[in-house]
Amino acid sequence: MTETLEVTTLRPVAGLSTADFVAANADIDEYLKRQPGFEWRRILEAADGTIIDIVAYDSMEHARAGAAGISDERAASPVHATIDHSTVDWKLTTVAHRIEAS
Repeated sequence: MTETLEVTTLRPVAGLSTADFVAANADIDEYLKRQPGFEWRRILEAADGTIIDIVAYDSMEHARAGAAGISDERAASPVHATIDHSTVDWKLTTVAHRIEAS
């Protein structure tokens, strides 16, 4: 099984929190649920306040298509106003190893 992760790190704009970022993602969450190959999404907050947003897809092709839609189809999403865009680091990567609980 191939699994591709979209991993984005970012910081919210000054005065906003991770909770604000999560709340502004409601339309993105609905968009992701409709995307071919979408498996799951996790949003984490590091100790320094950095947000780590991880989205899993079943292939690199589906990951690229899903990510493109967030920039294009969902360009008017409220989430974009919550992000300090100068802090964004975005990448797609294929999982090299995984284990499951027994």
